[in-house]
Parts: sequence; structure tokens; C-alpha cells
Amino acid sequence: MIDIMWIFPYLGLGLVVGFFAGLLGIGGGGIMVPLLTMIFMAKGFGQAHLVHMALGTSMAAIVTTSMASAYSHHQHGAVRWDVWKQMAVGLLLGTFTLSFFTAYLPRTFLAAFFSIFMTYVAIQMWINIKPKPSRTLPSKAGLAGVGFGIGAISALVAIGGGTMSVPFLTWCNVKVQHAIATSAALGVPIAVAGALGYAMSGWSEPHLPAYSVGYVYLPAVLLISVVSVFTAPIGAKLAHTLPVQLLKKIFAVILLLLAIKMLQMVFIV
Repeated sequence: MIDIMWIFPYLGLGLVVGFFAGLLGIGGGGIMVPLLTMIFMAKGFGQAHLVHMALGTSMAAIVTTSMASAYSHHQHGAVRWDVWKQMAVGLLLGTFTLSFFTAYLPRTFLAAFFSIFMTYVAIQMWINIKPKPSRTLPSKAGLAGVGFGIGAISALVAIGGGTMSVPFLTWCNVKVQHAIATSAALGVPIAVAGALGYAMSGWSEPHLPAYSVGYVYLPAVLLISVVSVFTAPIGAKLAHTLPVQLLKKIFAVILLLLAIKMLQMVFIV
């Protein structure tokens, strides 16, 4: 039986994740992974796979959020589907490969990598780094290669890839609105491949909690998704009216605090 007391933390997490995913064009893993690690630790899940479970569950929960965000941007005609097609294969391969092999990586490495990368993202958001547009998009092979790299890193930190794909696309002279919209659509193959990879890599692990498919904890996925799929479009709408730069700085501080908390939970237990 699923303890009803855990329903509300998952629903609350879905609300926050969906809103910021729509508002800032991110998948939400930066919030979900440390908070899910905290929840799973409180629930008494096995220490050895806490971070694996948080990463896999986050990836699976991002699927619906990414789809809702991508659909919203598609309705505005802002998604560069030509770019999406050329990057999607690389994204799928990079994300699936790395998420599948995370079973062989210790939780301390995953936690450290996640925290370091999220610190970089927080700094990027705080100082509002904007690469100077200076070139055109690379060839099909080049886009596929970039997609592989973005997918590989996304698998290790359970993000939709927006923190990397948006700067890359704007650097290649893609309009920022199209870059954000295309990044939202690119989050779909990343999330699907990542969820499958984590599910398969933990398939034969005998000490996982009930209602898990590999490293994906289904109750959390369902409850987070059912809320985030509605709050993502709300965030996307508010992105045009709220002071996004101020919100980015607030979010950067939140990410930094969560990255520190992640290290504390994993290394000081």
C-alpha cells in the first residue's frame, strides 16, 4: 500500500516543477532530483540507489512536462522542427547510453556531478550569460553530435537539456524565442530515452521498493506528472508578463541551495 501522507509532497513538487519548466524553459530535474532524494531517504529506500532512483524518477516525470511545454510552444509556431529532427537521434543515443550505464556509477559520483553542474547552471542564471550570436547552425552530423553530448549530460543530471540547448542555439543565431521553444521540444526525446535507460538499468536490481520499474518509482511519476502537465502552460503564459530576470536569480539561489543539500545528504549520512 502507498502511504497517503506521501501523496501531497509529490503533488506539491509537481506544481513547482511544472510552473518553473514553463516559465524558464527547463525540465525541472534541478529541483526534483535533490527533493526526491530527500523524500526517498525519508521513506527508507536503500542508500545505495537513492540517487539512481531520484534521477530515473525525475526523468520519467519530465516526459509529460516536456510534452505539455513543447505542445504549447508548437501552437505558437515557435519550434524549429528542422533542427529538432537533426538533433533528436543524437539526443536519444546520448541520453539512453549514459542513463543505462549509470547503474555502474556510485551514488557519490552522481551526486557530486549533479551538484557541480547545477552550481554552474545557477551561476549562469544569476549573471544571465548570453553567448554572442556569431555563427550559423552546423551540419546535420554536427547537430547530431551536439545532441549526443547534451543528451549524455542530461542523463547524468536528469534535466531536459534547456540549460545547454538554448545557449547553443542562440549562439548559432537562432532567435531566442525559437531557441527556447525548440529546446522544450528537444526535452521530449531526452526524457523518454532517459526514463527507458534508467528503467532498464535497474530492471534486475533486487532491492528496489515496490511499484518501481527499474530506477523509476511509479507513484511519484504519476503524482508529479498529473500536476505539472497543468502548471507548465501556466508558467509559459506568465513568462511574458512576470519579471523573468528577477525570477531567474531567485531560482538560481534555490538551485545552489539544493545542490549543497544534495551533497550534504549523500556524503554526510
